Amino acid sequence: MIVSTSLIDLDRAHLVHPVASYRTHEQLGVRVIASASGATVTDSTGHQLVDGFAGLWCVNAGYGHESIVEAAAKQLRTLPYATGYFGLGSEPAIELAAELARRAPGDLNHVYFTLGGSDAVDSTIRFIRYYWNMRGKAAKDQFISLEQGYHGSSTIGAGLTALPAFHAGFSVPYAWQHKIPSHNVYRNPVGSDPAAIIAASVAQLRQKVAELGGPERVAAFYAEPIQGSGGVLVPPTGWMKAMREVCRELDILFVADEVITGFGRTGPLFACSEDDVVPDFLTVAKGLTSGYVPMGAVFMSEHVYQTLADGAGSSAVGHGYTYSAHPVSAAVGLEVLRLYEGGLLENGRKAGARLMEGLNSLKNHPLVGDVRGRGMLAAIELVVDKEKKTPFPAAAQPSRRIFDRAWNNGLVIRAFADGVLGYAPPLCCTDSDIDAIIQRTKMTLDQTLEDPDVRAALA
Repeated sequence: MIVSTSLIDLDRAHLVHPVASYRTHEQLGVRVIASASGATVTDSTGHQLVDGFAGLWCVNAGYGHESIVEAAAKQLRTLPYATGYFGLGSEPAIELAAELARRAPGDLNHVYFTLGGSDAVDSTIRFIRYYWNMRGKAAKDQFISLEQGYHGSSTIGAGLTALPAFHAGFSVPYAWQHKIPSHNVYRNPVGSDPAAIIAASVAQLRQKVAELGGPERVAAFYAEPIQGSGGVLVPPTGWMKAMREVCRELDILFVADEVITGFGRTGPLFACSEDDVVPDFLTVAKGLTSGYVPMGAVFMSEHVYQTLADGAGSSAVGHGYTYSAHPVSAAVGLEVLRLYEGGLLENGRKAGARLMEGLNSLKNHPLVGDVRGRGMLAAIELVVDKEKKTPFPAAAQPSRRIFDRAWNNGLVIRAFADGVLGYAPPLCCTDSDIDAIIQRTKMTLDQTLEDPDVRAALA
C-alpha cells in the first residue's frame, strides 16, 4: 500500500489528531500504519517496525489474532448491538463481567462497562459522589491524585491528571481536585530509600487531607500502580499498600487506575494483586480488549455497590452510556482473556524479564540516567549529567528527535518531552523482538550522542 499525496492532504484538512500540535502536524504530515502482525507494524511505505509501545500501551495480545477477529465477526452476525438500559443485556457482556469479577482482587465483584479509560475514570467520580451522598456525607467532595499522574483527558478526568499539556488552556483542574507529590524514586527529594519515600508519601497524603478540612471533606484518592504517562514511574514495593491503608483509616475511597497496568502489562492480570491491594474502585481499559475494539470498565467493591443500590432503592442510578456493555466489545474481551490465560501472560513475564535485562545493559551509556520498569512496562530517562541528573535539554526537542530517529531505525517507542523513553511492547514478543528493541534503542542513543547540541550539553 502506497499512500497517495491526496490521503496525506485529506488528513491535514480533516482529521484532528489526539494530543498533537495541530500546526506541527499539518507541516509534517501523517505517517500511515498500513498493517500489523505479532509485534510488528508496517507503514504505508513498506517500512517495518517493532512496536515497542503496543499502539498506545494497549495491544497487549499483539496484532493479527484471527480468533479475536472471528469472535468479533461472529458476534456482529449474531447480535451487533444490545443496550444495557431497560433491564436488557447480552450474553457476552454478562459472561465477561462474571469472568472479570472472578479474577479481580478481593471483593471487586461488580463491573460497569465503559468505552475506554477516560470515561471509566469519569464514571468513578460520579459513583463516588453518589456513594457519599447516599451515606449522608455530601461534604466529602474533595478529590486527591498524584503529581505526574494520568487519569484520562475527559473534562473532569483531565483535572485529576497532573500533566501540563492536559491543563493548559482548558481551565482545569477544578477547585475540588488536588495533588500530592509523586513517589518518583529517581528524583525524590527524600532520596531513593524505599521506606523514606513511602513515609513521605503517607505524610503528604495526611497533610493534604488536613489542609482540606480533614477526612470529613475528602472523597477519594486516585493512584496508578505505576505512573504511566508521567514517565513510567515505579513506586517502591509496599507504596500502594501503605497509601491504601491510610485511605481505609481515614474513610477515603481508594481508586486504583489500572487502565495501563491491567491485563498482563506488569506480569499478572491486575497489578494490584502484585501489590496485595484491594481498592474500592479499579479502572481498566486498553488491554481489556487488546485495543482491537473500544472498551473500559469500572470494578466496584461490594460495599460500594451495596451502598449505591440501597441508596437508590427503586429509583434509577442515573449514569449510563449508549455503548456500555457493547456485545461485540465483550465478545472480544472474552477471547482476549482466553488468550492471556492460554499462554500470553506467561510469555509476557518471560519477555518482560528479557526486556528489563536488556534495558539495564544500557545503563552505562553516557545519556542514560535511569532505567526502571516492571514486566512489559519500562522507561529509560535521558540526562546530560548523570551525577547531577541534569535533564535532557528541552531545546534539543527529545520527543520529536528521539521518536523520529527510533522510527527510522525500525522501532516505535514513546518519547516524552522531558527525555524519557517509554516501552510497553505486546506480550506476544519473541526473544528476537525484544532483542531488536534493545539493539535499535542503543542505535538511537548512539546517534543522538553524536548530535552537536547534545555533545555540547554533555561537555
